[in-house]
Amino acid sequence: MEFDELSRSVIGCAIEVHRTLGPGLLESTYRQCLACELSHAQIPFQMEVPLPVCYKNVLLDCGYRIDLLVSADLIVEIKAVEMLLPIHQAQILTYMRLAKIPIGLLINFNVTKLQNGIKRSSCKLENVRPRMTSLVTTKCEEAVAATWGKCVMQIT
Repeated sequence: MEFDELSRSVIGCAIEVHRTLGPGLLESTYRQCLACELSHAQIPFQMEVPLPVCYKNVLLDCGYRIDLLVSADLIVEIKAVEMLLPIHQAQILTYMRLAKIPIGLLINFNVTKLQNGIKRSSCKLENVRPRMTSLVTTKCEEAVAATWGKCVMQIT
């Protein structure tokens, strides 16, 4: 599935969630309901994917989590705020850079019309992997090698 097709499918699922629930709920509620819609649409995804930070060749778990990683190709960041601010855009761009995934959707469900709460993001990244299999594996070394290259240690 190409990005445009994938992003349209995810946006369609988000619109269905918003149409059913409307604004005013917690981000966690919208995340769970969007996950349900993605499942029904048979779109593969992972929820709350840990996103470590590589600092001076050390892989650190700083508590960052990707809300939804869809088809290992698209980061979806869910918000339920009065209005999207530049810091929210900076957050998804940082997640995209750290995960080396060049495309993302920032979706704010706390709006009257969901189309007004959706921002598509893309960025050109150096050495982008064609697909991210997972940031979480049973072998830390494989995750480090696949995700961070020169990072050699994980601190939890």
